[in-house]
Amino acid sequence: MPKNLIEYTVSGDGPPVILLHGLNASRFDWIWLAAELNAAGYRTYMPDLLGHGDSAKPGDTTLYTLTTLYAVILDWIDSLPEQGPFYLVGHSMGGYISLEFAFHQPERVQAITLLDPYYTKLQVGPLVRLVNQYPHFSERAIRVAPPWLVNSLIGLDPWTTNNFPPEVRDQIANDYKRATAQVMHFPASAVDLTPRLNMVHQPILLIWGERDLTLSPSSFARMIRHLPNVQGCSVPNCGHQPHVSRPELVNPWIVDFFSNH
Repeated sequence: MPKNLIEYTVSGDGPPVILLHGLNASRFDWIWLAAELNAAGYRTYMPDLLGHGDSAKPGDTTLYTLTTLYAVILDWIDSLPEQGPFYLVGHSMGGYISLEFAFHQPERVQAITLLDPYYTKLQVGPLVRLVNQYPHFSERAIRVAPPWLVNSLIGLDPWTTNNFPPEVRDQIANDYKRATAQVMHFPASAVDLTPRLNMVHQPILLIWGERDLTLSPSSFARMIRHLPNVQGCSVPNCGHQPHVSRPELVNPWIVDFFSNH
């Protein structure tokens, strides 16, 4: 696989923090958190994941697995001028990749914040599970859907979008369209990380929206039982993206957590 697949933004000075977004998103998700981390004395690295944003979008569908995604992110991390230990922040699918990095490179991880992380296919409801089983259908649907329709569909989850100003919803819809539709193959390739969660001994801050309609909120309470060093914080009246819909609440939690670890 060619190098330089990942486009990213770096800002600030201090201990390095890597921020990994979720499916069909981009580094845009982190602009508020990165600003607060920079102000608190951290250096932030915000990549667009493979197939997303401004990063490479290979045409080979077989590359859109979480195994490949982790390998590409690991190559990118290895290319950075700093080699850790890193603070990690991962949302949804980015949480999955953060956990993989902690499993395989524990000495390079200082602490982790997970936001509504994806860690097992059992987290998703029957409808989403059905969609994940047939990613070619989702891929075709996203290819033909105009941005206005994507924006309207985002609005069907009021717990996620109630606090989004119009320009943020527009950006989220644009990120859906900027990502190659092949990223819809990523979720189906997930393996259940539950049996390995007790291997992650670094401090973890687990944050989730109590009204998450993408991943079952009860799955995060179950996750806490498997993690040996975790703090859990639920966000009331909030959906799948608490860092975007409630940054005024969530971002200080993350900054304070990292400052104590």
